[in-house]
Amino acid sequence: MPEVLYEVDGRVATLTLNRPERLNAITPGLVEDLRAALDVAWGDDGVHAIRLRGAGRVFCAGYDIGWGAEEMERAERDGPWDPIADYQMMSGFVEAYMRLWRSPKPVIAQVHGFCVGGGTDFALCSDLIVCSEDCRIGYPPARVWGSPTTMMWTYRLGLERSKRLLLTGDALDGRRAVEWGLASEAVPEAQLDTAALALAERVARLPRNQLHMMKLLVNQVIEQMGLSTTQLVGTLLDGAARHTPEGTDFSARALEDVRRAVRERDAPFGDYGEGPASA
Repeated sequence: MPEVLYEVDGRVATLTLNRPERLNAITPGLVEDLRAALDVAWGDDGVHAIRLRGAGRVFCAGYDIGWGAEEMERAERDGPWDPIADYQMMSGFVEAYMRLWRSPKPVIAQVHGFCVGGGTDFALCSDLIVCSEDCRIGYPPARVWGSPTTMMWTYRLGLERSKRLLLTGDALDGRRAVEWGLASEAVPEAQLDTAALALAERVARLPRNQLHMMKLLVNQVIEQMGLSTTQLVGTLLDGAARHTPEGTDFSARALEDVRRAVRERDAPFGDYGEGPASA
């Protein structure tokens, strides 16, 4: 099965992250399938807008930690850690997320369950977010083993609120995401599919060229604020964060038992899988 499903209804193409048994965790294969699906949507003149969602219980649980830990172990067997090789590898993922940002056809992210870690890049690089009221959007790798590579948090939330999330690793629920301006709308999960599709269909009423112009105009404001430089630093720091003493210890524990490693990281905060708390 493809790791990203593709379907079209009227003027809206729907892309569905399709690794539900792994909570749609990110691997190179999933990212390649996303690139391919976007290419199909861009090449279809009948498609005016794109909806991005996740199959199963969650939108996206971030990078597949098991895969990431194995990659670290393999790299260490091959010799000393090379930060530029790491940067080049992770830049490929950043480029894929930014295809959503630079897509000539607007992307509406439909977020439910958990949208965490690298999974937030899918949502934050999209144009609009519609989410379930009880979803959780956050970056727990800020606590150990990561740095947000696309670093859209500050551009979408501002200084105080992005620091509030990245200095704690805390999450927002859907209602707070709307209150803070991160999402356009939060609805009960049972209504999410209908609400996200309705917004995508409303966007898709505009001509394709007009949509592209409006998106280019708004995006240029953020681009001129230094987005590419921020992403370069964020991607380099992501590699460094995975190779701190705490980061390598987390990786070693994840190789033994991913669930336990994540549980030990989040248990002191009482959130994500360890409790209901959110920012």
